Amino acid sequence: MKKIISFAIIILVIGFLIIRTKKNENIMSTINVDPVSHASMILNWDGKNLYTDPVGVDLYASKPAPDMVLLTDIHGDHFDVDTLKKVTKDNTIIVAPRAVLDIMPEELKPKVRMMSNADITSLLGFSVEAIPMYNLPESDKSFHIKGRGNGYVIEKDSMRVYISGDTSGIPEMKNLKNIDMAFVAMNLPYTMGVEEAADATLAFKPKKVYPYHYRTPDGFSDVARFKELLNAKDPAIEVIQLDWYTKP
Repeated sequence: MKKIISFAIIILVIGFLIIRTKKNENIMSTINVDPVSHASMILNWDGKNLYTDPVGVDLYASKPAPDMVLLTDIHGDHFDVDTLKKVTKDNTIIVAPRAVLDIMPEELKPKVRMMSNADITSLLGFSVEAIPMYNLPESDKSFHIKGRGNGYVIEKDSMRVYISGDTSGIPEMKNLKNIDMAFVAMNLPYTMGVEEAADATLAFKPKKVYPYHYRTPDGFSDVARFKELLNAKDPAIEVIQLDWYTKP
């Protein structure tokens, strides 16, 4: 009888693990990533369209309307007034730091949920946390000073997605926990090189990492080298390379 009970317990545990695994696979499969260009993407997540830094009006002609737009910084490759006006619809929520809100067109300001570093809010069934993004070493003359812009961690159903924005490998990035998908910028001199990006990514160990925002003044960062450096030390982190720059 004890053997039968033990066997039944083992079967139940195996069944639970299978169900949990399939549940996690289903959670992962609910996010579709559309790499629009450079820092601009659309996450279709459980039927909601989450835009980040939409830039380039023509690139959005056939795209679904955004339910939420996440803006990270004031620079033109992140904040494009013409595109923002074009894509924003009646029900669109815009998330932005204070520096972006201050230069937002008046007609769009009522749609903005302003977030400062470390703020957490709930929107459309998602938890949104504003993560610092800034250059190291810190300087008043840096391209990105601490407190001006936001990276974001978006969470739903225990699925956590990190969007770095323009940042170095800062402590706030390295201390992130339980990240399933990470979008990590790497373009010197504005953010960080592939070596620093790999080092920072190894610190917080996302399940999947997407190199993005890797166009430089001289061309493109060596994202293949990023993958090589990362997987040499942690082959379990999946590096996913999407097409960010060859759109017609």
